[in-house]
Amino acid sequence: MIGAGVFAAFGPAARAAGTGLLIGLVIAAVIAYCNAVASAQLAAVHPVSGGTYVYGRERLGHWWGFTAGWGFVVGKTASCAAMALTFASYAVPGPWWAQRAVAVAAVLGLAALNYHGVTRTVLLTRVLVTATLTALAVVVTGIVLSGGAAPDSLGDWRGTGGAYGVLQAAGLLFFAFAGYARVATMGEEVRDPGRTIPRAIPIALFVTVAVYLVVGVAALLAAGPSRLAASSAPLTTAVEAAGADGLAPVVR
Repeated sequence: MIGAGVFAAFGPAARAAGTGLLIGLVIAAVIAYCNAVASAQLAAVHPVSGGTYVYGRERLGHWWGFTAGWGFVVGKTASCAAMALTFASYAVPGPWWAQRAVAVAAVLGLAALNYHGVTRTVLLTRVLVTATLTALAVVVTGIVLSGGAAPDSLGDWRGTGGAYGVLQAAGLLFFAFAGYARVATMGEEVRDPGRTIPRAIPIALFVTVAVYLVVGVAALLAAGPSRLAASSAPLTTAVEAAGADGLAPVVR
């Protein structure tokens, strides 16, 4: 939920809605909350691995479960590709073929790690989340301390794409932080899942939305929606626009 999405989503969201992306984030958060509460309740009733596939099958029938399962596979395959390319666009600001090669290597490396079990993936997740939160804290702090945050950069709160643009931004940002339902798929891997998972899902969602909101406001204040919209690495663009170029390697 706090990973490559927060480094990528603000660019296309700004392109769709300008400053209205913050309204889109609120809309996405409300929809996500409704979905998260439903997922938490279902996870308490069906504390087994499978998530949406199991819920669809048990509550609606086998074909619904089958459709949900394939939707999960297709959606997460696209998500995997998008996140790998985001990682590559920051790590390798070079030719497109080098970025593609690094993205493929990242996918293969994570697949190999996942193959060795949940204990190792949990350890890596802790490392990645710590590094990500540190980088995001550096972004926000650097923008504030550099004095590059200007309220005039926000522009028109109604956005550039109208209501449709705001809804587009909401969809993009929802995609970026949607991951709370993955907690529900760990039903057979945690102690007391009927109590733990319904607590973990909304807490994770609230923390993530708060992080996205703080980072989004900081990026808009530093670079403005037009510069974010034109960037494939929007957070790097934000620190550079704020005059804190020395922080760009930390973000990358």
